[in-house]
Amino acid sequence: MTAVPTSAADVARAAAAAPDLAGLDAVVPTCRACPRLVAWRELVGAEKRAAFRDQTYWARPVPGFGDPHAGVLVVGLAPAAHGANRTGRMFTGDRSGDFLFAAMHRTGFANQPTSVSRDDGLTLTDIRVTAPVRCAPPANDPTPDERRTCGPFLGRELQLVRPRVVVVLGAFGWQALLTTLAEQGWDVPRPRPRFGHGVEVTVAGPGGAALVLLGCFHVSQQNTFTGRLTPEMLDAVLLRARAVGGGG
Repeated sequence: MTAVPTSAADVARAAAAAPDLAGLDAVVPTCRACPRLVAWRELVGAEKRAAFRDQTYWARPVPGFGDPHAGVLVVGLAPAAHGANRTGRMFTGDRSGDFLFAAMHRTGFANQPTSVSRDDGLTLTDIRVTAPVRCAPPANDPTPDERRTCGPFLGRELQLVRPRVVVVLGAFGWQALLTTLAEQGWDVPRPRPRFGHGVEVTVAGPGGAALVLLGCFHVSQQNTFTGRLTPEMLDAVLLRARAVGGGG
């Protein structure tokens, strides 16, 4: 059995040793490498939100979710304290996820428009959701060191899934993904492309690989409630992802 990662070096070794996506998804929830994140996610899981007082919180790192052979990978920021940190599935159990999965359903990537728990029957086709930081951070704000520590998990996920397109939700995810790609030997342009909604960048990788990055405003309530990101805008990005490299 793989040892529990308790340092950045442990994370790198555990990620590299994962033989397949199932192995990676199994080791991610065991990680205890970032003391601040471990303390916060467990505190939230113990104190709970009143609406979920009778539920048992996941309160661990959250693995990616979706089609293991996805042509499209969606990269967010980190699990929400009372969303994925509660349910154990990316973008599940909060309004950001409601907005995202409804769009995936409209655009043919999801079999249903809602995502409320790990056993709700949701399946994704040709798309997978993940994040550069796997634990819920205080104030939804991971530190650069926490991003770097968690980076090998995202790097290994990219190697195993081998998507053709990445939809990146927000500036944090954009910078984190570019850093991870650079660490893996991809030819990230210099200066680095700036994030923006609708920005499209192709990055060349080892062995002639190519990855198209599509920028999209994050599905946070700050964006969706104010109309900065509308359902039509998100649908357009997902449909572009399908046209560029997705299946169907």
